[in-house]
Amino acid sequence: MTEDPRPRSLMLSFLGDYLFETGQCVFSGSVIDVLGRLGVSEHATRSTLARMVNRGLLLRQRQGRRMYFGLTPLTARILRDGHTRVWRTGAVNDDWDGTWTLLGFSLPEAWQRQRHDLRSKLAWAGFGPLQGGLWIAPGHVRVDELVASLGLETHVRIFRAAVDELTDVGQLVADAYDLDTLAAGYRAFLDRWTDSPPFPDDPLAAHLSIVTEWLRVIRRDPRLPVRHLPEYWPAIPAQKAFHDIEGKLVRPAAALAAELLDTVPMDEPSARES
Repeated sequence: MTEDPRPRSLMLSFLGDYLFETGQCVFSGSVIDVLGRLGVSEHATRSTLARMVNRGLLLRQRQGRRMYFGLTPLTARILRDGHTRVWRTGAVNDDWDGTWTLLGFSLPEAWQRQRHDLRSKLAWAGFGPLQGGLWIAPGHVRVDELVASLGLETHVRIFRAAVDELTDVGQLVADAYDLDTLAAGYRAFLDRWTDSPPFPDDPLAAHLSIVTEWLRVIRRDPRLPVRHLPEYWPAIPAQKAFHDIEGKLVRPAAALAAELLDTVPMDEPSARES
């Protein structure tokens, strides 16, 4: 079983599909209608819109009696990152060049919160714990902003390295990462979308749902080199299923959205409602 996507995740998928790089704003009622097709209540949608405005993720502008919402530069960056992850890098790392990013840190014993925050951010960035304060990630991973955001620049050392031939890379990967949990995410995705796909009569809801769920699965995956993963790694058939199903949904979903969505050009900054 897969957990239901949160309204904010569905909202970002919606914005990525129908507002990203359009220069348009969308009527709040349209957003309520679309997310309602996925089971999100009007109250939850309005609350999500308000929170995203307060956090600088959306701007709003009034036209007549209607309120419209558009993207901020911050949200555009988030959507661009998601677009790259889904459509360019993907889930299957079959072109790894053999290099690793190594990050070592040493923090005072009393810095429990800083240690927890660093570990959490490293895991989100694709790192796995090798031993003690040494973490690894495949490829060249930029962590300067991550480290700077925690104020730990003087406590962290970063290296680029290749594994010696005496090291079993498959075992190293298995030790540093929770492969069972990663594999379970892909299998759950396959079960949900190949056995009895949700929203069979609503291509718009189905498209937003599958993109949201796929992005959630692959964001948890550090893109480990597939040649060092267990045989029949489920990311491979899951990625094929995603592209096959999404490819069948994208056009009817876009046609339905064109009928449903009320959009207007984004105002100049001085004309927007604060």
